[in-house]
Order: sequence, then C-alpha cells, then structure tokens
Amino acid sequence: MKATIKKLGETKLVGNNVKMSFANNKTAVLWQNFMQRRKEIINSVGLELYSVELYNDPEFFKSFSLTREFEKWAAIKVNNFDFIPENMNKLTIPSGEYAVFHYKGKPSEAQATYQFIYGQWLPNSVYQLDDRPHFALMGENYKGEDPESEEEFWIPIKEK
Repeated sequence: MKATIKKLGETKLVGNNVKMSFANNKTAVLWQNFMQRRKEIINSVGLELYSVELYNDPEFFKSFSLTREFEKWAAIKVNNFDFIPENMNKLTIPSGEYAVFHYKGKPSEAQATYQFIYGQWLPNSVYQLDDRPHFALMGENYKGEDPESEEEFWIPIKEK
C-alpha cells in the first residue's frame, strides 16, 4: 500500500459529533442520524462525506486502548459557517500535510489497513503523526459495506 502526501488547506465542516471508544462504537448511529439531516446544510461544497476522528491526546496511539475515548464526526464541507442547522456543530480542520491512502473494500474490514498505516508505514517513513484531525473522505465511489466501495484515509503527518 502506497501513500500519497498531500497538503490540505483549512477545511470547514458542519455535522454531528459524539464521544465514543472503539469498544463502545457509535459510528453507525452517528451516521444514520447525520444522513437523515444532511440536506439541511444549505452551504455545502461538493458531495464528499467526512468521517473525522479527533483524538485530543498525543499519547492515544502510543498506549492504545479499546476503551479510550475520542470524538467522532459525520460531516460535510461548507464554504462558511453562516448557517449551521440546529443541533449540528462546526469543525475546522487546520491546514497541513496528510498521508493519503486509497482503500477499496468494506469499511468494516479496514482494520488491517489501519494496522499497516500505524504499525508499519508510519514508523518506517520520514513522518510522525501530527496533532490534527484524522479523517476518511468518502466520495462518489463510496458504497457502504459493498466490497467494491472506495474511500481515502487521511492521516495527519509532519516530518520527524
């Protein structure tokens, strides 16, 4: 698996978020609720969906635990924050470099890909994790649990 290094400009998102852990995974409910209301976001840019994780702890991956909480977002990109639907929130992803990995397959089977990224690719690269949001970008080829589904995993990086 090969990474493409990309520079991301500041990105504004609107959506829903929840605190969760890998042991108490609330992703399905989060996305179900968001998808029912996403058309209320009238200032969206593009059709891509953003599945964002905010780990808010630089030690999150160093002492990994299935029960450690993080913040998960279901969101779409907007051109401004002038209108945010009731009970939705805003999130700004700061600009920075990302290692981008193309993934094809069922999202529920992506664990091996993430293990490769964090356990092999990152330690053997000239990069380390940066303290910015991680996200999956789901575009027109995203098909949910279809084995032909495609998405991109964006991992925030900086040089060691």
